[in-house]
Amino acid sequence: MAIAFAIGVFIGMSPLLGIHTILAAWLFRLNRLITIVGVYVTNPWTIVPIYSFGTWIGAKIIGMDNLIPAVDWSHITLVGFFKEFRPLLLPFLIGNTAIGIVSAVVSYILIYKAARNYRG
Repeated sequence: MAIAFAIGVFIGMSPLLGIHTILAAWLFRLNRLITIVGVYVTNPWTIVPIYSFGTWIGAKIIGMDNLIPAVDWSHITLVGFFKEFRPLLLPFLIGNTAIGIVSAVVSYILIYKAARNYRG
């Protein structure tokens, strides 16, 4: 149970946007319900703070100083948006993978101890 939840948390925090549920439900042969509950630690209310924090952590890990690009929002296009935010891709990937690993380890320990205490 603890492994399933921890893997779900890792998948949920990972930068694999859009395929979290698919990975949780079909990639691993664990308890699907518990894994998906772990995935949905990241949800519409938490995804922006989690991914913003992860990007900030990634920027710190790689030594990136200027995290916020100067964008002229009045003249932005879709192509321009991706061009302006491209430098944040590597910090996003590194940072969210890092917080996914840390969150998975912490959640494993907490769920393992809670399940062990519950069983007596």
